[in-house]
Amino acid sequence: MPLNIRDPRAAELAKELAGRRKITMTAAIIEALESEIKREREKRPLRERLAELSAATRSMAGPHGRDVPQSEIDDMWSR
Repeated sequence: MPLNIRDPRAAELAKELAGRRKITMTAAIIEALESEIKREREKRPLRERLAELSAATRSMAGPHGRDVPQSEIDDMWSR
């Protein structure tokens, strides 16, 4: 099935990517679409990513972590 690019901006982007990678416009479009599909498939919800970051930072504090007083938080933001 043929793919016709009628949008000037889409054609311009495909041409630029093809030129940078020294490939055909068709190959550039295929690579770009495959890359985006892969990103979509591997997407994780923000809640999951934040929970992972939270667990990692908690583990850095070790068993003797401490509460940070508001004055220290204020000092971090006032610099």
